[in-house]
Amino acid sequence: MTPVVIQGRLQQLWQALRGAPLAPLIFITIFVLSALLADFITPYPPEKMSLSARLVPPFFVAGGSWNHILGTDTLGRDLLSRMIVGGRVSLLVSLLAILLGGGIGTGIGLVAGYFGGRIDAFLMRVTDAALAFPMILIALLLNVSLGAGFATVTIAIALIIWARYARVIRGEVLSIRERDFIAQARIIGCSSARIILTHLLPNVTNTLLVLLTLQVGLVILVEASLSFLGAGIPPPTPSWGSLVADGKDYFNSAWWISLFPGLAIVLTVLSFNILGDWIRDKLDPNLRQL
Repeated sequence: MTPVVIQGRLQQLWQALRGAPLAPLIFITIFVLSALLADFITPYPPEKMSLSARLVPPFFVAGGSWNHILGTDTLGRDLLSRMIVGGRVSLLVSLLAILLGGGIGTGIGLVAGYFGGRIDAFLMRVTDAALAFPMILIALLLNVSLGAGFATVTIAIALIIWARYARVIRGEVLSIRERDFIAQARIIGCSSARIILTHLLPNVTNTLLVLLTLQVGLVILVEASLSFLGAGIPPPTPSWGSLVADGKDYFNSAWWISLFPGLAIVLTVLSFNILGDWIRDKLDPNLRQL
């Protein structure tokens, strides 16, 4: 992709963000900064236990303390610290899974859409098969087969989301490949790889950007679901899903253990979805019906 094309895409993105909803942008900014600076802003080590301070309620509830703003869990661990570190885990899983799954899906979509014929038919049947399997079931099977861990969760989610990229990008390429500049590239002897990388890929960048933004919320939700089911990031590393699971048996007496991580998941997913919808409407109105 040439510098001129990159500059044009960045200008389009900036114009879209200038009018984006303020509240989601603020929340996403806080989420990203807190994840990046987790080691410096957590008031306590996330794994530090203090049985004398177990089940301390939030500061605004009777019996609460400013020492633990959002309260503590059943082992006396500071909930705010664990939520901040859990947010970093969710952000890292999302970025890596989206890069891996998005890269695989985009490559398959470009190849299938450009070559067509039997290659397209075969790749799309594989894509349809991947879309037919329940997401959580695939992730659970991979987790059982490979063992729990950060890498397993990332790979599992990447294998879940790649088909969505392949399907949408292939549809874009089917229309782009019939345009005059593609025919001219073939006439002057450009190879298929060159046409795909220098002509097709830059023209699906807007679509890809919208997909990337919309998939962040989905990935965070899937990771939280896996952690809640005990098939995500293994302890003692905290994640939002495991924090919700930690408090499910204490909701009547210690509701804050599950409530605050649950609210963090809801607000993060909602913010990314709203931002993705906004960018979609600004950069690629053709995607509104997808």
